[in-house]
Amino acid sequence: MERVILHSDINSCYASIELLHHPELKGKPVAVGGDPEARHGIVLAKDEIAKKFGVKTGMPLWQAKQLCPGIIFLPPRMDLYLRFSRMAHEIYGQYTDMQQAFGIDESWLDVTGSCGLFGNGFEIAKQISNSMKEELGITVSIGVSWNKIFSKLGSDYKKPDAITVISKENYKNIAWSLPASDLLYVGRSTNAKLKSININTIGDIAKTHPDFLKRHLGKMGLILHSFANGYDTSEVLVENYSAPIKSIGNSTTTPRDLVCDEDVWLIIIVLAESVTKRLRENGFKCTVVEISVRDTNLCSFSRQRKLLTPTNITKEVAQAAFKLFKENYSFKNPVRSIGVRGADLVIDTMPVQTDLFMDNEKRLKLEKIDEALDQIRRRFGYKSIQRAIMYTDRNLSRINPCEDHTVHPHGYF
Repeated sequence: MERVILHSDINSCYASIELLHHPELKGKPVAVGGDPEARHGIVLAKDEIAKKFGVKTGMPLWQAKQLCPGIIFLPPRMDLYLRFSRMAHEIYGQYTDMQQAFGIDESWLDVTGSCGLFGNGFEIAKQISNSMKEELGITVSIGVSWNKIFSKLGSDYKKPDAITVISKENYKNIAWSLPASDLLYVGRSTNAKLKSININTIGDIAKTHPDFLKRHLGKMGLILHSFANGYDTSEVLVENYSAPIKSIGNSTTTPRDLVCDEDVWLIIIVLAESVTKRLRENGFKCTVVEISVRDTNLCSFSRQRKLLTPTNITKEVAQAAFKLFKENYSFKNPVRSIGVRGADLVIDTMPVQTDLFMDNEKRLKLEKIDEALDQIRRRFGYKSIQRAIMYTDRNLSRINPCEDHTVHPHGYF
C-alpha cells in the first residue's frame, strides 16, 4: 500500500496567533519580532498584508518599516505559540499517532493507516484544515504526497489556507518546475553552487547524474538527487516524547563582573529558575544542560552535559550548569556574561527508568517546591518570593531573565 504523508504548516504562525489576541489589528500590517520600542532586531513572522509590501522573515525591523511604513511590531511570546502548537498536535492526533514536528508550526503526519476510516489524503487534509479554523481560529497549508519531501513542497506550494496534492502522476509537472531553492536543504550557499553548474530547478537536480552532483556538493548532492526524484523513504516517527522545539535557554550580561564562584552560582540559579519555569509551563524536560561563558576580554566558550534523567527541576539544572562551569573555568579573568540552556527536550510525561541510587523522594519534594514558586509568582509577581541566596547580593539578583529567552527548532535530520 502506498504511503500517504501530509505536511501541515500553520500559516504565518506567530502573526496569526497574535492577531487572534489583538482583533483590533485586523486589516493592518503586523510583524512579530525584535523590540517594538527600540526598533531593533529582525522579523520573526509577518501577516499576509505585510508580506504584500515585501516584508520577509529575517529582515531587520528598520528595513521592514521602510517597505511598510504603517507596519505594527509585536514582541514574540513563545510560550503562547507553543501552547497553540500543542493544541494543533492534539488535532493531528485524532487522525494518526505518527506525527513528526518540524519546529513549532510544521509537522509531518503519516495517515496511511487512517485512510480506511477518514478517506484519502486530500479528504483527511480537508478535515484537519477545517478543525484548525473552527477550534483554533488559524489556517494551515497542507501538502499531500507519498513521501515527506514532496509533502513539504506541497504545503509551501500554495499559501495561505490551501491543500496541494503531489502524486506520482503529477510530481514532475509540479515539483520539477520549482526553483532548486524550494527543495529542503537547498540554502543560499548550496543554491549558489547549483547555479554555478547551471542547475536552476528541482527538475535539473533530478535529471543530473548523481556522481556529478556528488563531485560538486559531496554527500549532500546525492541526498538532493534522491529528494528531487521522490526517492525519500524516511519514516514519519511514531508520536513519541520529543518536544516540538530543541531547547530553551537564557543568558545575561551581569550588572557587574563576576569574580568568584559565589557570584557565578547566584547568577546560574537565577538563569536556571527562568529556564526550568518555561520548561514546566510548556510541559517539557531537558536531557542536556549547556552553559555559555564570556569573560571581560570577550573570550567565550560553551560546554554541555548529558543528564542521567530528564529534568525540569531548578536545582538539578543549576547544579549541572555550575559543575560544567567549575570544570572549565579558572577565573583568569572576571566573567562578563553567562547563559544556561536546557536542550534535547522531551515531553514531561515520558516514563523514566528509576535509579536505585537516586533519591526519588527528594526529587519529588524539589518538584513541589518549584511548582509552589511558580504558582506564587504567577499570582503575585516574580519578586514576591525569592530564594535566600538572592539576598546575598541584591545587585546581581535583581535581573529577571524571564522576559528574554531563546527557543531552538528541530532540523530535518
